[in-house]
Amino acid sequence: MNHIVTVQDAVTAFADFMEPTNAELDAIEKEMPVILAGVDLVDAQIIALDHTPNEMDNRRIRRARHRVLAARRELANRTAGASRPGGAA
Repeated sequence: MNHIVTVQDAVTAFADFMEPTNAELDAIEKEMPVILAGVDLVDAQIIALDHTPNEMDNRRIRRARHRVLAARRELANRTAGASRPGGAA
């Protein structure tokens, strides 16, 4: 009979080194408006699931979708502008 040995020590031995880097934290910070807008959209959709959606629910979801798209556009424009050398548009 072969015994199965856990490798938890080997897996968790590197846990201290698995922290996000400063660059990863900066990327998350830049994407935070998109993340928060997405959370608002999910919240609006969850509220509408509880009952038959009415006009207010439809407006709330529509505004939340608009905020997600606006945040994504803003992020895309910001990253596209940052990648151009010399700040040329």
